[in-house]
Amino acid sequence: MMQSPVRFGIVVFPGSNCDHDAYHVCRKVLGQEAVFLWHKDPDLKDVDVVILPGGFSYGDYLRCGAIARFSPVMREVVRFAEGGGPVLGICNGFQILVEAGLLPGVLLRNASLRFACKNVRIRVENPFTPFTSACAAGDVLTIPIAHGEGNYFADEDAIRRIEENGQVAFRYCSPGGEITADSNPNGSLGNIAGIINERGNVLGMMPHPERAADPLLGFTDGQKVFASIIEHVLSRVTPGAAEEEAVVTGEKGRS
Repeated sequence: MMQSPVRFGIVVFPGSNCDHDAYHVCRKVLGQEAVFLWHKDPDLKDVDVVILPGGFSYGDYLRCGAIARFSPVMREVVRFAEGGGPVLGICNGFQILVEAGLLPGVLLRNASLRFACKNVRIRVENPFTPFTSACAAGDVLTIPIAHGEGNYFADEDAIRRIEENGQVAFRYCSPGGEITADSNPNGSLGNIAGIINERGNVLGMMPHPERAADPLLGFTDGQKVFASIIEHVLSRVTPGAAEEEAVVTGEKGRS
């Protein structure tokens, strides 16, 4: 039986500039359904996945993501996430998820106090999530970054819980997979490049997988993030398609 395509919803805030990139990858590259969700939309149009894309929502006034967090659509995004729906926040989307309380910690100014825009390597720390199941623990992905405030920080207790729960999805690393200071582009604690919530259905990451997914760009490591999401959604509607719905806390989530 032919499976229905996964329906992605890409939220558009005033100042979003990576929304069309995400739409292109979901619809044109991966052949799934995709719709734009305007920040004032009262519902999520029956989507299977929500993406909060990168950009400069509301001009990054106050703090990155601080105003977007109060957009009407975010009430629905929070409900969707609390109901177990997969939510991916990329760059500014990560910042919005933190401001909305869906992920712990904060994103501070880069340690260099400069905007960072380049390809980086990130190591997969937890392959047992809806966003990384197409990867193996220790895989090194080449993904671009473009941010001025990507320096992940949380207090000592929060960092301990994040580490113990296996909530670190990605860390910045060297081409060989080593976690080094030189491979950290923004000063993030523990070289953290992406984290999930305790339930495992919300991911925030500073690198841009949608910019590393079209073969025309020469590298496609970002496709693994989207392929993992598609597999996860299809496994929830197709009995026996997966061993279990992703649960990332506890021993299984540690690498």
